[in-house]
Amino acid sequence: MSVEASGPTRSTCPYCGVGCGVLATRNDDGNVSIAGDPDHPANYGRLCSKGAALGETFDLEGRLLRPLIDGKPAPWDRALDMVAERFTQAIETHGPDSVAFYLSGQLLTEDYYVANKLMKGFVGSANIDTNSRLCMASSVAGHRRAFGADTVPGTYADLELANLIVLVGSNLAWCHPVLYQRIVAARTRRPQMKLVVIDPRRTETASAADLHLKIAPDGDVALFLGLLAHLGKTGSFSDDYIRRSVGGLDEALASACAHDLEDISTRTGLSHRDLQQFYELFATTERVVTVYSQGVNQSVSGTDKVNAIINCHLATGRIGRAGMGPFSVTGQPNAMGGREVGGLSNMLAAHMQIECATDRDRVQRFWASPTIATRPGLKAVDLFDAVADGRIRALWIMGTNPAVSMPDADAVKAAIANCPFTVVSDAMTDTDTVRLADIRLPSLTWGEKDGTVTNSERRISRQRTVLPTPGLARADWWQMTQIARRMGFVEAFDYEGPADIFREHAALSAFENAGERDFDIGACARITTSEYDAMRPFQWPAPDVIAPTRQTRFFGDGRFYTSDGRACAVAVTAPPGATAPDRLLRVNTGRIRDQWHTMTRTGKAPRLNAHIAEPFCEIHPADAAFRDISPAQIVKLSNERGEILIRALITDRVRRGEVFVPMHWNDQFANRARIGTLIEALADPVSGQPALKAGLATLSRVSHKLYGFAVSPEKPPAGLCDYLAMARTQGGWRAEFALEDVPDDLPSFARHLLRHGGVQEIGYADADNGRRRFAFFEGERLVGAVFLAEEPVQLARNTLIAALDHLYSPTERWQVLAGCARHGIDTGRIVCACESVGANTIRNAIASGCHNVEAIGKATRAGINCGSCRTEIASLLPSLQTATAAE
Repeated sequence: MSVEASGPTRSTCPYCGVGCGVLATRNDDGNVSIAGDPDHPANYGRLCSKGAALGETFDLEGRLLRPLIDGKPAPWDRALDMVAERFTQAIETHGPDSVAFYLSGQLLTEDYYVANKLMKGFVGSANIDTNSRLCMASSVAGHRRAFGADTVPGTYADLELANLIVLVGSNLAWCHPVLYQRIVAARTRRPQMKLVVIDPRRTETASAADLHLKIAPDGDVALFLGLLAHLGKTGSFSDDYIRRSVGGLDEALASACAHDLEDISTRTGLSHRDLQQFYELFATTERVVTVYSQGVNQSVSGTDKVNAIINCHLATGRIGRAGMGPFSVTGQPNAMGGREVGGLSNMLAAHMQIECATDRDRVQRFWASPTIATRPGLKAVDLFDAVADGRIRALWIMGTNPAVSMPDADAVKAAIANCPFTVVSDAMTDTDTVRLADIRLPSLTWGEKDGTVTNSERRISRQRTVLPTPGLARADWWQMTQIARRMGFVEAFDYEGPADIFREHAALSAFENAGERDFDIGACARITTSEYDAMRPFQWPAPDVIAPTRQTRFFGDGRFYTSDGRACAVAVTAPPGATAPDRLLRVNTGRIRDQWHTMTRTGKAPRLNAHIAEPFCEIHPADAAFRDISPAQIVKLSNERGEILIRALITDRVRRGEVFVPMHWNDQFANRARIGTLIEALADPVSGQPALKAGLATLSRVSHKLYGFAVSPEKPPAGLCDYLAMARTQGGWRAEFALEDVPDDLPSFARHLLRHGGVQEIGYADADNGRRRFAFFEGERLVGAVFLAEEPVQLARNTLIAALDHLYSPTERWQVLAGCARHGIDTGRIVCACESVGANTIRNAIASGCHNVEAIGKATRAGINCGSCRTEIASLLPSLQTATAAE
């Protein structure tokens, strides 16, 4: 497909579930400029650092551009024939449950729809799950228990209308920064608006809260049981609403009242004073929105946490009205769209239930399919267990990297490697998962794909094509359609484009639906392809003509999707307090501000790597002192499943006995940092969502004899160092590394690390402190530098990064070894990724008289875009801090 340079294309960001609108402009030189869409109702023009850097991720380096069979190029027809043949053989020999699909929230709704239809309606198995199982399955289960359907009641506008926002297990400032800035703007307009953050860590979000409850891990159920009991005792229930619209509250309240305040305090780790302050604030504030995310969902009690939160809103009638309600924010751009089409193994399309014979019959008749799955399929953890023990004989993984992202990741990696037949559809040639595939199918990525996504407030938006199709890459829906046809299902998969699929999806949502089901976009069932191409963002339900500016809420009328039309308050029980055996620490995992999932896309953008360039472990000072760990040392986290090496970050942001490790790093960017290898494959018994925030591991320092930092035009080889973390920079790569033994020939080691030989070398050695430095030149051009020390290297890193590939005369070369190269500016560690503003630049602004965040923004542009760095900027104000090794 040829795409000419033209004006901006309206599309939707491919990262989190906020679903921000973007304007993508393909320039004459082939590059793409990105701006926020001021007319999109999710973001009104604002973008976070990741969205703003999208234009830096478009290149063909590392792209999978043609089908590969056993690593060798093959034509599409041969690859597709083999996939269809092997899946058909497995089904005929071992039955339909011997095959499985594992999908991704990065897929478009049209991709999801075709995959779900093929597996459940034509193969006849429900073994189709998605990495969305890892982020929002507990919310789905909680919604279905309480509301009778997977319905998000509120809208983003409620965040601006509330008088109290409670954030539970959500670092919104970093993980959903555009939503967070909408809240910040609302608080500026209405200072009476309060923010409570419930999180074991003092995150950037918690630092800006009116009240931060530093709760014990998995103390959330107990906390909200205590809240429900308090609401009952203080007469805060909405008796009329309960009488008309809520069942089961007596049982739920009885369960809550079984715990007194002392017990709640013990289970949550919170003081009586903090508990009372939160409970009274919630009880006396009418407009309350409770926003929750992975700290709630990723738990063995995740579904009970969701229902404990929902119970409090049902009991007070604070749901479905402006500025109030429980609100699940999803982690992926199309987790919601996948839910709409039944992308989870325990759901049917259009929010119908696989356990319901009437729903199964309805879907089968609509599809005119030969069969229909009769029971839920395997959820993610169980699915890969089935791959491991041989029950799954053919596996198709699409657009995700479970060898990194799943718990017990090494076991998952081994299971995929040993599966008799594995297909992976991906845009990249070499990820931890792609390299395990028998057949690799080249997929389109953002900017090349065309279809729809749904964000966390049920708003359907278009992703549109901006770039030409590279090589032989093809859309995921096309790949599945071709396989379905080869398996004999020609007529049912006779789609010519995504508009055909979307029309069918919309028609199914309205089929025999007279308001009995929440999901209904029947207004789109007959749209033309040109109308689809021009579609503006809209919220469902849309059973009739779409009004794009309409705000929709559910349940304000007290009507739910249960058999009797009343919501169900679910009686839940507080789990035992989370404790770790002696010397074991509890491992919390999560996201950082500027990276996404396993870094396949964000790892390409130099400015997104500048804020935090290597994997780290947040350690409480007391835990570090007990283990003789110093700042910036390399530490080891280990248990019976494996071990990882990461940089120590000593901070009181975490509670004693707990550590935090980012989820993003993989074998492409660090040699021993996949945190998923340490996490036990425990899951919520209702939702099947893994408890990714509940690992246990020992922590110890690693005795390295040599630490180093390097810059190079080439990516360093992984096998030279005991610890190695790499990140792209402008014009090359940066590397942090450590060695347990000092090489005999350090100049030779440095050359191998930089992948450079036969160039001019200068060096420096300080025998007193063990420092060695090497710089390499081709003529006058700097092509690499290596800095070594017996302790973590103290260096103005950005100076060296900026000096790479510049010209230096013989008399100037020594500036490189001194770390003060004339082409490099020591901006300090990058604080604002959107504008590439470093800590030293901010300190200079403070020294020149900028005494608040706004003044710093005007002087430096730091914090003026997505605002997710504003708390960090504020932390620099009280005193000018000394640079550490991490800077």
